[in-house]
Amino acid sequence: MQRLVFWLVYPFLWLISILPFRLFYLFSDLVFLVVFYLVGYRRKTVLENLKLAFPEKSGTELKKIRKDFYRHMVDMFLEMIKSLSISNEELKKRFKFTNIEEIQKIRDMNKSILLACGHYASYEWMNALQLYGLDYKGFGVYKKVKNRYFDQLAKDIRGRYEGVLISTTKATRVITENEKKGIRGVYAMIADQSPKISRARAWTNFMGVDVPVFLGLEHLSHSLDMVVVYLHVEKVKRGYYEASFKTISYEPAKERQFFITRNYFDKLESQIKQEPRYYLWTHKRWKHRNAPKSRDAVIIKD
Repeated sequence: MQRLVFWLVYPFLWLISILPFRLFYLFSDLVFLVVFYLVGYRRKTVLENLKLAFPEKSGTELKKIRKDFYRHMVDMFLEMIKSLSISNEELKKRFKFTNIEEIQKIRDMNKSILLACGHYASYEWMNALQLYGLDYKGFGVYKKVKNRYFDQLAKDIRGRYEGVLISTTKATRVITENEKKGIRGVYAMIADQSPKISRARAWTNFMGVDVPVFLGLEHLSHSLDMVVVYLHVEKVKRGYYEASFKTISYEPAKERQFFITRNYFDKLESQIKQEPRYYLWTHKRWKHRNAPKSRDAVIIKD
């Protein structure tokens, strides 16, 4: 059944990917109308999240942010599909890195990088980093897709740029093994995911609400001496992004406890407050806000 679904859907995805950009974004406008007005995908969840994050904003303001967000979300989803056929030249033009010298500086230190990303602006075209001729292997930590054919498709897309996807369940082991072998790499991971409440051992304030957080950045950077860099992505205009590297720490082991985690969330929160429409508000990030904390829970403060 998985194979049948894949082969029924894949030709349609390919046709979308080869549309000229003008038609591509016209199609995105049509999809937005369906998703927002007809389907109403998670509209209630989005509004609830926005109310939590921006209690000072009026209902009218929040609804405008919600509508703008859905336009962006549909664009970003279709841009992921565009990755099937986009040329290297076009990708590099549409997703620019403004301070690539920061990555080269870290490479000269002979250290690997934990590239901390958020569900913000776009993370679908960050593969463009592999087009800058850096002497780094690119890895993406991702949640495995249930349909194994679509999962392989995701790997193949990244493989176009010599990138490798690592499932979240294998990330710690693979990264540790690579470091022991001296394989230096850039490991991109979205770090604002919400852990299952049964695994919530650390909490911090995010957009004014206490939420459980993962400590992967903290633990890996300390134990393996990996530089932590925040990927600051801005949407310049429709279909165009600029990314800059903001190093959180060159020597994480020397930082105070939880400095890495708190600094990451501060940077992400700053971006969200500046342009809230570009955050992934359908993500149920605050679903555990009222859950009781375990006795051994750590509260990460500023």
